[in-house]
Amino acid sequence: MPLIRISLQKGKPAAYRKALANGVYLALREAFNVPEGDLFVTISEHEEGNFFYGANYLDIQRSDDLVIIQITVSNTRTVEQKKTLFKRIVEKLETEPGLRPEDVFINLIEVEKENWSFGHGIAQYAQGN
Repeated sequence: MPLIRISLQKGKPAAYRKALANGVYLALREAFNVPEGDLFVTISEHEEGNFFYGANYLDIQRSDDLVIIQITVSNTRTVEQKKTLFKRIVEKLETEPGLRPEDVFINLIEVEKENWSFGHGIAQYAQGN
């Protein structure tokens, strides 16, 4: 059920972008028990003039390799699961494609389960479809 949106500055190769998608997906499978095949990811690349960030906000030294990850999920996870997710995403992306932890910005959006339709105009997770 996660919807993953990844934004970064333009210029990284396809293998790098694929590693970002895979790392986030695998972390979600581990931390949130996301089922295999529940993979919905978009990656948006932005020209330098269309990508702005606080390079030192909260005393975190970000670089132009910053990746902004926004994940929409159902609101069924504990705070501990969320903390685990954030940690696992950073660990996976540090390993592959080699992203610095300082350059991983994550935002989690939680919605009610009935707010999903995976096709056919049906709210698959709503009770009493």
